[in-house]
Amino acid sequence: MSEKNNTASLGWGTRIAYGLGDTACNVVFGMITALLTLFYTDYCGIPVVTVGLVMLISRIFDGSSDVIMGIIVSKTKSKWGKARPWILWMSVPYVLCAVAMFCVPHSSTTVQFWYIFVTYNLCTTVCYTAINVPYGTLSTMMTRSSHERDLLSVVRMALSPIGKIIAVTFTMPVVKLFGNDQAAWVKVMSIWAAIAFLLLITCFVKCEETVHITARSEEKIPVGRSLKALVTNQYFWAVLLLWMFQSTNQAVVGTILPYYCKYVFHNDSWMYSTLYLSETIVLIVFTFLCPLLRDMLGKRNMIVAGAVLVLISQGLFFLNTTSFSWCLFTTMLRGVGEAPLCAFVFGMIGDVVEFGQWKHHIRQESFIFAGGSVGTKLATASHRPALQAL
Repeated sequence: MSEKNNTASLGWGTRIAYGLGDTACNVVFGMITALLTLFYTDYCGIPVVTVGLVMLISRIFDGSSDVIMGIIVSKTKSKWGKARPWILWMSVPYVLCAVAMFCVPHSSTTVQFWYIFVTYNLCTTVCYTAINVPYGTLSTMMTRSSHERDLLSVVRMALSPIGKIIAVTFTMPVVKLFGNDQAAWVKVMSIWAAIAFLLLITCFVKCEETVHITARSEEKIPVGRSLKALVTNQYFWAVLLLWMFQSTNQAVVGTILPYYCKYVFHNDSWMYSTLYLSETIVLIVFTFLCPLLRDMLGKRNMIVAGAVLVLISQGLFFLNTTSFSWCLFTTMLRGVGEAPLCAFVFGMIGDVVEFGQWKHHIRQESFIFAGGSVGTKLATASHRPALQAL
């Protein structure tokens, strides 16, 4: 491919289709991170310690699966490319496993433990990883333009929360409408799964791989050399830490907030939906505004300023923890602070790929995205002790 084709404008149709891939993932993953624990404990009667143990142990397998999937993607050869076909191949298994997580049998604690362990890992460790690692890698195979990768990142992170809005904001009201029991959860998850499937297929159809570099990326490079190139890429570690902090913040808030609304505000329906929807709308709006300030302030400075604002908003919340209106204000303020990192994190990972190729003459799209994904999953595991404290 010529350099001109590799850096040409992708068009808004392609950018939106790419972003819808993350919308699809978050329709399901939003349920997992925000409401699955509540479903297990309050609707299936599973002890919270058991749920926390399952998810904590699962992180061990989940992290290793990202590395394995990164290697698999790098060796994949098909008429659709390396990363793109996995979105098609894994879409059906992903949504079926998502529904299966909510079909917990009414049996002994031991049987329930093994059921949620198997179904949770099939969905997150196997299927989600087999979609998410190739999906993240795909952006670097669609263009070599840093500007276009930034736009893909912005659109991705602006559309990504819509999946969580669908899952998180509307789940509890619809569950109550369908009977407020386990069967209602299965019906709601089936609806969300169907939506996720359609969005994944849209992403697959519209997003093509155009970057084909026939250099050392096609050679058989020893694993040891690849690992050395990865760990000596200083910008990989910088972006990895940013991504980990973001994931930890979202995991802690997402897991605790439903319980907080239920037991402090005594309303786990519209109050929780209002808080989540308000923060998400603010996040989407300011994510789209970030590119307008990028050239003037720089991505790094905007991310640092946003992180400081997130800390300030959380500190302000502790001044009045029982006021819903105050909680709503600080939640929306936190959304403003989260926007710069959400807008640029995946574009920065694409820059890490290009820097690694310049420095080591090895192009490691899937390996770098897999390494970053491992970090985020380890970060999300850190919030389980807080959950058990509830």
